Amino acid sequence: MRAILPAVCLFVLAVTGLRASAQVNPYKEGTPGVTGYRSEVMAEVMVQEEKFTRLAEAIPAEKYTWRPASDVRSFAEVFLHVSAANYNLYKLVGTPAPAGLDVKGLEKSTTDKPKVVATLKDSFAHAKKAITAMSDADLEKSMDWFGGKNTQRGILLFIVRHAAEHLGQSIAYARFVNITPPWTEDAQKKQPDKKEAAAKDKN
Repeated sequence: MRAILPAVCLFVLAVTGLRASAQVNPYKEGTPGVTGYRSEVMAEVMVQEEKFTRLAEAIPAEKYTWRPASDVRSFAEVFLHVSAANYNLYKLVGTPAPAGLDVKGLEKSTTDKPKVVATLKDSFAHAKKAITAMSDADLEKSMDWFGGKNTQRGILLFIVRHAAEHLGQSIAYARFVNITPPWTEDAQKKQPDKKEAAAKDKN
């Protein structure tokens, strides 16, 4: 099952991405407070925030404990794992988690849908705060990383990639339980309008 899931996640993510763009478009509207590379990272984080939040809200509460196999994360655990990463990883670029927050135990802290969604939203607010708090000069700072070296620029890239992997996983989960991602539903609802407009152009 572990070998199949990554491939399924990538396929679903690719297909979904082709069907519709995110409702939030920071590339068009901009990312106030940040410039350069940090602005590009912030844009990706905002898109991920929008998709994770909408998907988490679309999953029925009774499905939050569902998992495709006994040895992989449930819906709740995936969303909370991403939340924990938003707190744990951004401390590497200068913004520690809020005092008193048990980041290590966050992933298994609750299966209650409202609490999970609230935690997810708070964690992305923390991520955006961390990116804003950095300076462009910070990006070139080097640190030890898995037996080698990495810059804070590379850390931001890793964080975005990590969240993208779990977004694909979450989309695959949703498809397994017959839930269409909200942004795909949006695109599907627009299709009749496009067909109608095309028909009018021919007349």
